[in-house]
Amino acid sequence: MPSLAPDEFTPEITYLNTASFGLPSARALTAVREASTSWATGRSGPTSQVDLLVPDLRAGFARLLDGATADDIALGSGVAGLIAPVAAALPPGAEVLLPEGEFASVSMPFVYRDDLVVRFVPLAELAAQVRPETELVAVSVVQSADGRVADLPELRAVTRANNARLLVDATQAAGWLPLRFADADYWVCASFKWLIGARSVAFLATPPEFVPQLRPIGASWYAAEDRWAELYRPAALPATARRFDTTPDWLGVVAALAGLSLIEELTVDKIGAHDLELAGHFRAGLRELGFEPVEAPSPIVSVPGAGDLAARLEQAEVVASARGGGLRFAFHLYNSADDIERALSALRAG
Repeated sequence: MPSLAPDEFTPEITYLNTASFGLPSARALTAVREASTSWATGRSGPTSQVDLLVPDLRAGFARLLDGATADDIALGSGVAGLIAPVAAALPPGAEVLLPEGEFASVSMPFVYRDDLVVRFVPLAELAAQVRPETELVAVSVVQSADGRVADLPELRAVTRANNARLLVDATQAAGWLPLRFADADYWVCASFKWLIGARSVAFLATPPEFVPQLRPIGASWYAAEDRWAELYRPAALPATARRFDTTPDWLGVVAALAGLSLIEELTVDKIGAHDLELAGHFRAGLRELGFEPVEAPSPIVSVPGAGDLAARLEQAEVVASARGGGLRFAFHLYNSADDIERALSALRAG
């Protein structure tokens, strides 16, 4: 099973760590290089040229959320900062429900607002634990630690039944898993993992009816209704999610847009099928070696208790992550069946 884009990626090792950081494509490197060269000449700076790409970036991410539009998308630099308007808008004493082991960028904006009631429950019990006093449920579609996948339709139904809001982090899902905008009230997503974008670009998505319920935090010049007219005299924030924008890293915009273009060309369905097939074969090989990987419909493969083998992988030039005493592997569009065999061989050795 070959890579889906052999002309776009040239890894020199076995890279199975997309859940930490995706690899940049050739088109992204070229685009960033060209933008940097143009900038260096002084003939075109980011605000005069690259900023024109921001609407395309919004639209590109919106297309990954079936039912969303570009007006529903805000730009930021990281997930936690984009969750901040949601956390700040909660009333004192509000209950926030999260799964145990949730990634810290999702949980910390609520944990460290000390006037909230934050409850952690097992992921499998998350829907059952929603109750009338629950104000918000926050969860990653795909869990960073082990690749387990949340049941979003079930959570959507139970949060609506209890008049609660649902916040979803799609960072470990967008790019390989089809997503529906209607399945959550608030979406956040970093672009530097499965979207093969930039560390400095992240997205918040929410429909217009929920925008007034959130509280802008540190509103910047870039979030103004008419940013160029309001540089020295702020007048208004837009009624759309754009009011939560922070000033973008324009070179990051170039890289993120290039990544989205490749994903759109290949299609999420094709990428997802590729990633899941590789992960499935890898899990089968792990079981043959006596390991017990976490079962999940996900390209993230977690092997509990195998963390002491990290050095062996490193020596064999297989890049994975050590997490919580285990190992975490992640398969994406630039991986192939050869990567499976190299990783299994490294684990088998000795």
